[in-house]
Parts: sequence; structure tokens; C-alpha cells
Amino acid sequence: MNGAEVAGVSAEDGAKGPRQRLTTDTARPEGGGRAAPGDAPAPARQWPLLTVLVLAGLGLLVVGTDPFPQAFRVGAILVGTALLAGAAMRRVLPSVGMLAVRSRFTDMITYGVMGGLIVLLALMVQPQPWLRIPFLEDVLHLTVT
Repeated sequence: MNGAEVAGVSAEDGAKGPRQRLTTDTARPEGGGRAAPGDAPAPARQWPLLTVLVLAGLGLLVVGTDPFPQAFRVGAILVGTALLAGAAMRRVLPSVGMLAVRSRFTDMITYGVMGGLIVLLALMVQPQPWLRIPFLEDVLHLTVT
């Protein structure tokens, strides 16, 4: 360190203050590495994300085609189950590829809460709900009427 450079300030930028460092990259989320070795084909490296997408897509297909009575409920349960599976994979697998969006804790909470709510609402949807929770039915009736 010479006399012209003190604590990260050179003689040239002394009037401007400390040297600004620009961010050139972002850190990968915890667990954001490949889920399979690098020499594996791309789908194999991203199998956790593909699992969630296939389950959610299957649920949307069931809802969209309406092949049987209560298909909307079964399809919505599949979508919620896909998110719950994503939360479980995010918890137990050390590396989940592009399924890792934020920190492990945030991903688990986000996927788990959203998946749980979707499944709960699918079970309670009218007509002929498969699950009855009186407190929530009262809240729903108060907000709708």
C-alpha cells in the first residue's frame, strides 16, 4: 500500500470518496446446484422441478378437460400436492436445481403454505365438500353475503 492509496481510496478518486464496487453476479440460492451430475442430460439435472411441473400440469389438465364428476377438485388437489412435494424436496434434498428460488427456509414456507391452502380449499369447495370445518365455513359465509 503506497501513500497515494489509503483504505480503498486512491489519489485519483480521493475527491469522490471510496471506490464503488459493482455487483456483477448474484449468489445462487442455497441448494441451487444441479440435482444430478453435470454430464447428465438437462432433464435429469432438473428432475425436482420437472416433477413439480408435471404434477401441476396433470392437475391443470384434469381441471381443463373435466373428464369426470368432481374433476375440478381432484385437479386442484393435484396442483396443491405438487407444491407440497416441492416443499418436501426442498427440505430433504441437498440440491434441487432450479426449484431453489430463494433460501431453503423461504422456499419451504412458500411452497408448503400455498400447497396446503390449495389442497384445503379444494377439499372444502362447494357443492358437496369432502371436508367441513365449521369455523371456516362461517368466515366464508360472512365474507360472501
